[in-house]
Amino acid sequence: MTTTGVAELISARMTTTPDFPKPGILFRDLTALMADGAALREVTAALLAEMPADIDAVVGVEARGFLFAAAAAHARGIGVYPIRKEGKLPGPLLSETYDLEYGTATIQLQPDSLPAGSRVYVLDDVLATGGTMAAAVRLLERAGYVVAGLGIAIELADLGGRAAVAGYPVHALLALEG
Repeated sequence: MTTTGVAELISARMTTTPDFPKPGILFRDLTALMADGAALREVTAALLAEMPADIDAVVGVEARGFLFAAAAAHARGIGVYPIRKEGKLPGPLLSETYDLEYGTATIQLQPDSLPAGSRVYVLDDVLATGGTMAAAVRLLERAGYVVAGLGIAIELADLGGRAAVAGYPVHALLALEG
């Protein structure tokens, strides 16, 4: 499928919910796309097309990023590595707190799950202000991993998320205005 075809597929299967999780936010939801096996396969293939060949693991950012990351890791035959919301993982952890469009949040990872120097590629569903993705990158680098790039299904371009992850290759399948 062409890049244009994948963008059209995402647009067709995406829903937008106004005022969620708080007034003024337009929530872009890909649940219907992910529930469609053929659509999930096409989007995953498009995300994989930009992923370097020498990746050791695909990182999924909670929660929808897990789904794309697991599908991509399975297709590549490599591991999937989750970045979770605070309080969801046991053991020694690294944490990163960051700002969202509508508050603050903390994400965590288990730093001993991959060898230091592992090359990782981060996948998530939406890049908005970039707070979550920038926090994920900082967290991964603090753990000793090399972030080789970022794949996103939807970029809300006018919210400036790319600036938060400047210096990293970002591949978005569909760019929208917030």
